[in-house]
Amino acid sequence: QSSLVNDIIVVIKLAVVGLFIALGISHVEPANWTPFMPYGWSGVFTGASVIFFAYIGFDAVSTAAEEVKNPQKDLPRGIILSLIICTILYIAVSAILTGMVPYLQFKTTAAPVAYALQLVGYHWGAAAVSVGAICGLTSVLLVMCLGQSRILFVMSRDGLLPRFFGHINKTTKTPVRSSLLVAIVSSILAGLVPIGIVAEMVNIGTLAAFIIVSASVIILRKKAPDRVRPFRCPCVPLVPILSILFCGILVIMLPTVTQIRFIVWLAIGLVIYFGYGYKHSIITKAQKGTLNAAPAAAADETARVPSVHEGAHSTIEH
Repeated sequence: QSSLVNDIIVVIKLAVVGLFIALGISHVEPANWTPFMPYGWSGVFTGASVIFFAYIGFDAVSTAAEEVKNPQKDLPRGIILSLIICTILYIAVSAILTGMVPYLQFKTTAAPVAYALQLVGYHWGAAAVSVGAICGLTSVLLVMCLGQSRILFVMSRDGLLPRFFGHINKTTKTPVRSSLLVAIVSSILAGLVPIGIVAEMVNIGTLAAFIIVSASVIILRKKAPDRVRPFRCPCVPLVPILSILFCGILVIMLPTVTQIRFIVWLAIGLVIYFGYGYKHSIITKAQKGTLNAAPAAAADETARVPSVHEGAHSTIEH
Protein backbone atom coordinates (compact mmCIF):
# COMPACT_ATOMS: atom_id res chain seq x y z
CA GLN A 1 0.00 0.00 0.00
CA SER A 2 2.80 2.41 0.87
CA SER A 3 4.60 1.54 -2.35
CA LEU A 4 1.46 2.15 -4.45
CA VAL A 5 0.78 5.51 -2.80
CA ASN A 6 4.42 6.53 -3.26
CA ASP A 7 4.37 5.51 -6.95
CA ILE A 8 1.29 7.65 -7.60
CA ILE A 9 2.79 10.65 -5.82
CA VAL A 10 6.10 10.30 -7.69
CA VAL A 11 4.30 10.23 -11.05
CA ILE A 12 2.39 13.40 -10.12
CA LYS A 13 5.45 15.38 -8.99
CA LEU A 14 7.56 14.28 -11.98
CA ALA A 15 4.72 15.35 -14.26
CA VAL A 16 4.64 18.74 -12.55
CA VAL A 17 8.42 19.14 -12.94
CA GLY A 18 8.07 18.27 -16.62
CA LEU A 19 5.23 20.78 -16.95
CA PHE A 20 7.36 23.56 -15.46
CA ILE A 21 10.25 22.78 -17.80
CA ALA A 22 7.93 22.75 -20.81
CA LEU A 23 6.23 26.04 -19.87
CA GLY A 24 9.29 27.91 -18.66
CA ILE A 25 11.95 27.05 -21.23
CA SER A 26 10.52 29.46 -23.83
CA HIS A 27 10.65 32.34 -21.32
CA VAL A 28 14.32 32.04 -20.44
CA GLU A 29 16.36 35.23 -20.78
CA PRO A 30 20.11 34.41 -20.91
CA ALA A 31 20.85 37.90 -19.56
CA ASN A 32 19.46 36.76 -16.19
CA TRP A 33 22.40 34.34 -15.88
CA THR A 34 24.89 37.22 -15.81
CA PRO A 35 26.83 37.14 -13.56
CA PHE A 36 26.61 33.35 -13.55
CA MET A 37 28.19 32.91 -10.11
CA PRO A 38 27.52 36.24 -8.34
CA TYR A 39 28.90 34.99 -4.99
CA GLY A 40 31.77 32.89 -6.36
CA TRP A 41 32.66 29.38 -5.26
CA SER A 42 32.08 30.31 -1.63
CA GLY A 43 28.46 31.05 -2.49
CA VAL A 44 28.16 27.77 -4.39
CA PHE A 45 29.39 25.66 -1.49
CA THR A 46 27.38 27.61 1.06
CA GLY A 47 24.25 27.08 -1.03
CA ALA A 48 25.08 23.40 -1.43
CA SER A 49 25.47 22.98 2.34
CA VAL A 50 22.09 24.62 2.98
CA ILE A 51 20.08 22.63 0.41
CA PHE A 52 21.93 19.34 0.99
CA PHE A 53 18.72 17.85 2.39
CA ALA A 54 17.54 17.54 -1.23
CA TYR A 55 19.92 14.58 -1.56
CA ILE A 56 19.13 12.82 1.69
CA GLY A 57 16.27 10.63 0.43
CA PHE A 58 18.51 8.50 -1.76
CA ASP A 59 20.43 6.89 1.09
CA ALA A 60 17.14 6.39 2.99
CA VAL A 61 16.23 3.75 0.41
CA SER A 62 18.94 1.49 1.84
CA THR A 63 17.10 1.28 5.18
CA ALA A 64 14.35 -0.74 3.48
CA ALA A 65 16.77 -3.34 2.12
CA GLU A 66 15.22 -6.14 4.18
CA GLU A 67 11.97 -5.52 2.31
CA VAL A 68 13.59 -5.69 -1.15
CA LYS A 69 13.49 -8.89 -3.20
CA ASN A 70 17.05 -8.65 -4.53
CA PRO A 71 18.81 -5.93 -2.50
CA GLN A 72 22.33 -6.59 -3.82
CA LYS A 73 21.25 -5.53 -7.33
CA ASP A 74 18.04 -3.55 -6.90
CA LEU A 75 19.26 -1.17 -4.17
CA PRO A 76 22.40 0.15 -5.92
CA ARG A 77 20.50 0.51 -9.19
CA GLY A 78 17.59 2.29 -7.53
CA ILE A 79 19.82 4.68 -5.58
CA ILE A 80 22.21 5.53 -8.41
CA LEU A 81 19.60 5.84 -11.19
CA SER A 82 17.25 7.97 -9.08
CA LEU A 83 20.23 10.12 -8.05
CA ILE A 84 21.22 10.71 -11.67
CA ILE A 85 17.66 11.45 -12.81
CA CYS A 86 16.94 13.85 -9.95
CA THR A 87 20.27 15.66 -10.35
CA ILE A 88 19.49 16.28 -14.03
CA LEU A 89 16.02 17.56 -13.09
CA TYR A 90 17.49 19.78 -10.33
CA ILE A 91 19.89 21.38 -12.81
CA ALA A 92 17.21 21.82 -15.48
CA VAL A 93 14.72 23.45 -13.08
CA SER A 94 17.38 25.70 -11.54
CA ALA A 95 18.63 26.84 -14.94
CA ILE A 96 15.14 27.60 -16.26
CA LEU A 97 14.00 29.22 -13.01
CA THR A 98 16.93 31.65 -12.80
CA GLY A 99 16.65 32.26 -16.54
CA MET A 100 12.99 33.25 -16.26
CA VAL A 101 13.34 35.63 -13.32
CA PRO A 102 16.39 37.50 -11.92
CA TYR A 103 17.51 35.52 -8.88
CA LEU A 104 17.29 38.49 -6.50
CA GLN A 105 13.51 38.63 -6.97
CA PHE A 106 13.13 35.25 -5.29
CA LYS A 107 14.00 36.79 -1.93
CA THR A 108 10.41 38.03 -1.71
CA THR A 109 8.75 34.61 -2.08
CA ALA A 110 8.82 31.19 -0.43
CA ALA A 111 7.52 29.47 -3.59
CA PRO A 112 9.88 30.56 -6.39
CA VAL A 113 8.71 28.10 -9.05
CA ALA A 114 5.04 29.06 -8.75
CA TYR A 115 6.08 32.72 -8.51
CA ALA A 116 8.02 32.53 -11.78
CA LEU A 117 5.08 30.96 -13.63
CA GLN A 118 2.73 33.65 -12.30
CA LEU A 119 5.05 36.40 -13.57
CA VAL A 120 4.92 35.04 -17.12
CA GLY A 121 1.14 34.58 -17.03
CA TYR A 122 0.74 30.85 -16.31
CA HIS A 123 -1.50 31.13 -13.24
CA TRP A 124 -2.93 27.64 -13.76
CA GLY A 125 0.64 26.33 -14.06
CA ALA A 126 1.51 27.97 -10.75
CA ALA A 127 -1.44 26.19 -9.13
CA ALA A 128 -0.34 22.86 -10.62
CA VAL A 129 3.20 23.37 -9.32
CA SER A 130 1.86 24.10 -5.83
CA VAL A 131 -0.03 20.80 -5.90
CA GLY A 132 3.11 19.04 -7.07
CA ALA A 133 5.08 20.62 -4.22
CA ILE A 134 2.61 19.24 -1.69
CA CYS A 135 2.88 15.81 -3.29
CA GLY A 136 6.65 16.06 -3.22
CA LEU A 137 6.75 16.91 0.46
CA THR A 138 4.31 14.10 1.21
CA SER A 139 6.40 11.47 -0.59
CA VAL A 140 9.55 12.64 1.19
CA LEU A 141 7.81 12.43 4.57
CA LEU A 142 6.61 8.92 3.70
CA VAL A 143 10.11 7.70 2.78
CA MET A 144 11.79 9.41 5.74
CA CYS A 145 9.31 8.06 8.28
CA LEU A 146 9.74 4.58 6.82
CA GLY A 147 13.51 4.88 6.82
CA GLN A 148 13.84 6.23 10.37
CA SER A 149 11.49 3.61 11.80
CA ARG A 150 13.59 0.86 10.17
CA ILE A 151 16.79 2.37 11.56
CA LEU A 152 15.31 2.41 15.08
CA PHE A 153 14.14 -1.17 14.52
CA VAL A 154 17.56 -2.53 13.56
CA MET A 155 19.34 -0.55 16.30
CA SER A 156 16.96 -2.15 18.78
CA ARG A 157 17.58 -5.59 17.30
CA ASP A 158 21.32 -5.02 17.59
CA GLY A 159 20.86 -4.05 21.25
CA LEU A 160 21.73 -0.35 20.83
CA LEU A 161 18.23 0.78 21.84
CA PRO A 162 15.53 -0.71 24.13
CA ARG A 163 13.28 -3.46 22.76
CA PHE A 164 10.39 -1.00 22.50
CA PHE A 165 11.83 0.33 19.23
CA GLY A 166 12.15 -3.16 17.74
CA HIS A 167 8.56 -4.26 18.40
CA ILE A 168 6.87 -5.73 15.32
CA ASN A 169 3.09 -5.56 14.95
CA LYS A 170 1.62 -9.05 14.53
CA THR A 171 -0.93 -7.88 11.96
CA THR A 172 1.09 -5.54 9.75
CA LYS A 173 4.50 -7.16 10.32
CA THR A 174 6.00 -3.66 10.58
CA PRO A 175 7.52 -1.59 13.43
CA VAL A 176 4.34 0.38 14.15
CA ARG A 177 5.53 1.80 17.49
CA SER A 178 8.67 3.27 15.94
CA SER A 179 6.66 4.61 12.99
CA LEU A 180 4.20 6.39 15.30
CA LEU A 181 7.02 7.75 17.45
CA VAL A 182 8.83 9.17 14.40
CA ALA A 183 5.59 10.73 13.09
CA ILE A 184 4.77 12.36 16.43
CA VAL A 185 8.26 13.74 17.07
CA SER A 186 8.53 15.00 13.47
CA SER A 187 5.15 16.72 13.73
CA ILE A 188 6.10 18.48 16.98
CA LEU A 189 9.45 19.66 15.58
CA ALA A 190 7.85 20.84 12.34
CA GLY A 191 5.24 22.80 14.24
CA LEU A 192 7.49 24.45 16.83
CA VAL A 193 10.96 24.83 15.29
CA PRO A 194 11.77 27.19 12.37
CA ILE A 195 12.16 25.09 9.22
CA GLY A 196 15.52 26.70 8.39
CA ILE A 197 17.03 25.46 11.66
CA VAL A 198 15.56 21.99 11.13
CA ALA A 199 16.98 21.82 7.61
CA GLU A 200 20.46 22.85 8.74
CA MET A 201 20.45 20.30 11.58
CA VAL A 202 19.31 17.56 9.21
CA ASN A 203 22.09 18.52 6.80
CA ILE A 204 24.93 18.54 9.31
CA GLY A 205 23.72 15.32 10.93
CA THR A 206 23.58 13.51 7.60
CA LEU A 207 26.92 14.92 6.43
CA ALA A 208 28.54 13.79 9.69
CA ALA A 209 27.02 10.34 9.27
CA PHE A 210 28.38 10.11 5.72
CA ILE A 211 31.85 11.08 6.97
CA ILE A 212 31.74 8.43 9.71
CA VAL A 213 30.51 5.75 7.30
CA SER A 214 33.21 6.64 4.76
CA ALA A 215 35.94 6.50 7.39
CA SER A 216 34.56 3.20 8.67
CA VAL A 217 34.75 1.68 5.20
CA ILE A 218 38.50 2.42 5.07
CA ILE A 219 39.06 1.12 8.61
CA LEU A 220 37.09 -2.09 8.01
CA ARG A 221 39.00 -2.82 4.79
CA LYS A 222 42.20 -2.71 6.83
CA LYS A 223 41.01 -4.43 10.01
CA ALA A 224 38.67 -7.00 8.45
CA PRO A 225 39.65 -7.54 4.80
CA ASP A 226 37.98 -10.99 4.69
CA ARG A 227 34.63 -9.82 6.06
CA VAL A 228 31.64 -10.95 4.00
CA ARG A 229 30.35 -7.88 2.11
CA PRO A 230 26.93 -8.15 0.44
CA PHE A 231 27.40 -4.48 -0.49
CA ARG A 232 30.94 -3.55 -1.53
CA CYS A 233 32.19 0.02 -1.95
CA PRO A 234 34.29 0.42 -5.13
CA CYS A 235 37.68 2.13 -5.47
CA VAL A 236 38.60 2.11 -1.78
CA PRO A 237 40.14 4.28 -0.37
CA LEU A 238 39.61 6.88 -3.16
CA VAL A 239 35.79 7.00 -2.99
CA PRO A 240 35.61 7.19 0.84
CA ILE A 241 38.35 9.87 0.93
CA LEU A 242 36.50 12.01 -1.65
CA SER A 243 33.30 11.53 0.34
CA ILE A 244 34.98 12.67 3.56
CA LEU A 245 36.56 15.66 1.78
CA PHE A 246 33.40 17.00 0.14
CA CYS A 247 31.13 16.30 3.12
CA GLY A 248 33.67 18.00 5.37
CA ILE A 249 33.70 21.11 3.17
CA LEU A 250 29.90 21.32 3.32
CA VAL A 251 29.94 20.95 7.12
CA ILE A 252 32.44 23.82 7.40
CA MET A 253 30.24 26.02 5.17
CA LEU A 254 27.22 25.64 7.45
CA PRO A 255 26.52 28.39 10.02
CA THR A 256 28.60 28.27 13.20
CA VAL A 257 25.50 28.13 15.39
CA THR A 258 24.41 24.97 13.52
CA GLN A 259 27.80 23.38 14.19
CA ILE A 260 27.48 24.19 17.89
CA ARG A 261 23.96 22.71 18.01
CA PHE A 262 25.27 19.57 16.34
CA ILE A 263 28.08 19.16 18.87
CA VAL A 264 25.52 19.35 21.69
CA TRP A 265 23.21 16.90 19.90
CA LEU A 266 26.14 14.56 19.23
CA ALA A 267 27.11 14.67 22.91
CA ILE A 268 23.58 13.61 23.86
CA GLY A 269 23.82 10.73 21.40
CA LEU A 270 27.16 9.61 22.83
CA VAL A 271 25.68 9.63 26.33
CA ILE A 272 22.85 7.37 25.13
CA TYR A 273 25.31 5.07 23.36
CA PHE A 274 27.80 4.67 26.19
CA GLY A 275 25.07 4.74 28.83
CA TYR A 276 22.93 2.05 27.21
CA GLY A 277 23.88 0.93 23.71
CA TYR A 278 27.47 -0.14 24.30
CA LYS A 279 26.55 -2.29 27.30
CA HIS A 280 23.54 -3.92 25.63
CA SER A 281 25.01 -4.36 22.14
CA ILE A 282 24.90 -7.94 20.87
CA ILE A 283 28.57 -7.58 19.91
CA THR A 284 29.50 -6.71 23.50
CA LYS A 285 27.37 -9.55 24.84
CA ALA A 286 28.87 -12.00 22.34
CA GLN A 287 32.41 -11.01 23.29
CA LYS A 288 31.55 -11.45 26.99
CA GLY A 289 29.81 -14.75 26.29
CA THR A 290 26.49 -13.53 27.68
CA LEU A 291 24.53 -13.51 24.42
CA ASN A 292 21.81 -16.16 24.62
CA ALA A 293 21.75 -18.50 21.66
CA ALA A 294 24.34 -16.37 19.89
CA PRO A 295 25.54 -17.72 16.55
CA ALA A 296 29.12 -18.91 16.60
CA ALA A 297 30.17 -16.21 14.17
CA ALA A 298 28.81 -13.46 16.42
CA ALA A 299 31.72 -13.77 18.82
CA ASP A 300 34.21 -13.31 15.99
CA GLU A 301 35.26 -9.69 15.59
CA THR A 302 35.35 -10.09 11.82
CA ALA A 303 31.91 -11.69 11.60
CA ARG A 304 28.88 -9.93 10.28
CA VAL A 305 26.30 -8.66 12.74
CA PRO A 306 22.63 -9.52 12.03
CA SER A 307 21.01 -6.32 10.91
CA VAL A 308 18.27 -4.79 8.84
CA HIS A 309 19.78 -5.93 5.59
CA GLU A 310 21.84 -8.93 6.60
CA GLY A 311 25.02 -7.17 7.44
CA ALA A 312 24.69 -4.14 5.17
CA HIS A 313 23.72 -1.58 7.80
CA SER A 314 25.46 -2.64 10.99
CA THR A 315 28.53 -3.63 8.98
CA ILE A 316 28.31 -0.03 7.73
CA GLU A 317 29.83 -0.73 4.31
CA HIS A 318 26.92 -0.70 1.82
